[in-house]
Amino acid sequence: MDQPADHPRIVTGKIGVLLVNLGTPDAPDEGAVRRYLAEFLSDRRVVEIPQIFWQPILRGLVLRTRPRKSAHAYSQVWTEEGSPLAFHTAAQARALQARLGDAAIVRYAMRYQKPAMAVELDKLLADGCERILVAPLYPQYSGATTASALDAVANWIRDRRRLPALRTLPPYFDDPLAISALHKDLGAQIAALDFEPELLVLSFHGMPERTLRLGDPYHCHCQKTARLLGEAFAVSHPALKLATSFQSRFGRAKWLEPATDDVIKVQGANGVRRMVIAAPGFSSDCLETIEELGIRGREDFEAAGGTHFAALTCLNATEAGMDMLEALVRRELAGWI
Repeated sequence: MDQPADHPRIVTGKIGVLLVNLGTPDAPDEGAVRRYLAEFLSDRRVVEIPQIFWQPILRGLVLRTRPRKSAHAYSQVWTEEGSPLAFHTAAQARALQARLGDAAIVRYAMRYQKPAMAVELDKLLADGCERILVAPLYPQYSGATTASALDAVANWIRDRRRLPALRTLPPYFDDPLAISALHKDLGAQIAALDFEPELLVLSFHGMPERTLRLGDPYHCHCQKTARLLGEAFAVSHPALKLATSFQSRFGRAKWLEPATDDVIKVQGANGVRRMVIAAPGFSSDCLETIEELGIRGREDFEAAGGTHFAALTCLNATEAGMDMLEALVRRELAGWI
């Protein structure tokens, strides 16, 4: 049936993929960092203290003191292309688009700040996407990451009249595709070093220990990723020892242990002289991998007596990383493309 002359133009029949990462300030200054932290730390998935108690602490103390310190840290990793997390995630989206071609429209978004998930989902709808795969780039599931991203999708659904069919990318912490990609990429980086490491530290982002007791599977997912990588390296690098740790502690609550900074210091004090560190829970390099591990980690290790140190990069948009991401996405799009 012919449409009336005044009928709005509606594009249909397309498939969309939205890659989702955590978020980043717009600039390495106090104001931008304060806006980012205000949104991030107001998420009830991230800080599970009742808001009536938490918001006065956040507004009265945290946002008055932490932005300056964090802005300094961001200034050490900022590039001409902006935040590392932003440009690496954008590069992953571009690379995935090139691989999928006309089969799907690929966009990326951040859970906090820009580009906002709701805005990018609206753009996919405007592009004619009637089926959308939302792909949180978190290998290990956590309520504070994966579930929070899905909360944002749920909020978007609630406020929209016309909705697409939706799928979400499951956690891939023990997927052979992910373990193989990490082993291949980390092995290549180790081979390119000018020293032979004694120890590989696998550092995952920390979470309060109470989340484990409350049933969050994150700790178990991290441990399984580490175990599977350890099994792979036991074959390819039998002399290389591995250790697992958790970074980025915040506040006074007890967090998952051992802490990465403690492991670095103890290993150096115990005679390890050649160390490499990797972050297999991060899909893209960011403040936590470049500044916390690469800069402060090196300082801690050398102060403890270490002589050779390297922070290995994340998968980012490398060939190994994109081979994995393309395969995961195509599997979830089965029946759609």
